[in-house]
Amino acid sequence: MSADAHDIISRSKRIVIKIGSALVAESDSGRVKQGWVNQFAVNIENLCKQGKEIIIVSSGGVALGRTTIGIEPGTPPQKIPLAMKQASSAVGQFHLFNSYYTAFSALNMNVAQVLLTMSETENRRMHLNARETLYTLLERSIVPIINENDTVSTAEIRFGENDSLAVRVAQMVSADLVILLSTADGLYTDNPDTNPEAKHIAVIDKITEDHIKMAGDALPGLSTGGMKSKVQAAMSANQAGISLIIAEGRPSNALNQLATDKTCRSTLFYAQETKSNARKRWIQSHIRPKGKVIIDQGAVKALLSGKSLLPIGVKSVQGDFKRGDAITVHNEEMTHIATGLVAYNAANASALTGKSSADIEDILGYAGRSELIHRDDLVLIT
Repeated sequence: MSADAHDIISRSKRIVIKIGSALVAESDSGRVKQGWVNQFAVNIENLCKQGKEIIIVSSGGVALGRTTIGIEPGTPPQKIPLAMKQASSAVGQFHLFNSYYTAFSALNMNVAQVLLTMSETENRRMHLNARETLYTLLERSIVPIINENDTVSTAEIRFGENDSLAVRVAQMVSADLVILLSTADGLYTDNPDTNPEAKHIAVIDKITEDHIKMAGDALPGLSTGGMKSKVQAAMSANQAGISLIIAEGRPSNALNQLATDKTCRSTLFYAQETKSNARKRWIQSHIRPKGKVIIDQGAVKALLSGKSLLPIGVKSVQGDFKRGDAITVHNEEMTHIATGLVAYNAANASALTGKSSADIEDILGYAGRSELIHRDDLVLIT
């Protein structure tokens, strides 16, 4: 096999970890499993000490608010009206984040609550704003704790479960790996609860229809996601060049075991394509450029060395584009150097042409991005 879960975790710098509802919420009382959360925080601390950047996507808001709202224990999430879920989330989110705050504060670690909706990941400008927030938190060693904003979501824009949200966040911040912690230790050839002959699958290099058929739907209880949603999330992650691991999360030290013990059972969906190649393919094939910029030779050298495009290196701006649109980048001989997603609209980009990033606030009247195109949004043309 090309890799295993232990090796992938060791090599990964930025990791998105998704926590299932059943791990943080008692199924009968709807209370927080604070002991589990406390030990999970210790595991995160260990990863951070290794220089890794961690983003947590945690389910549990709705599950922790169910009892207060009056939802009967054991009611499948799919049978709860949306308004009841939203009200339950409003109650439960407070308890959920407070449990993480308590656990991480005891370790002198800072956490931040981030609520997202589908529209904020699909709308390009909102996507950029959310990504910038997450980058800022990571730069300051603050652990983001993300959940879907159930209170304001509608049936049409809900993720439905946080497996997809974890992958969306990973794509947003160019993460190296997604880990889905739940009550399952990976994918089997059949349901191991009903078929004793079912075989565990440790590594999957290419997801096929057979793998999707092996996965079942969500079971009754607190979770809205089943193995099928996890395999579908893995497919989306792999298409973006991001590997994904499904692992058992119920043991209090599960994450540490996964990171340190090669014999720890899990399923790794290994991404064959690199993140940069996947992103390059996506930008080139799915986004039509709305404008162009001409840059000087110094800026060309900077881009070729892997840096972002700063306003000071821009000679001129052409076209009518909005923030988040794709534009092409050319040298002074009009050779197409790169394509990227721009951080400013055409008018503001023109105003910043040839200017230092330190002068952006004086020119625009607000403190904007220092880059015209961030290197994560830039594809070099070779």
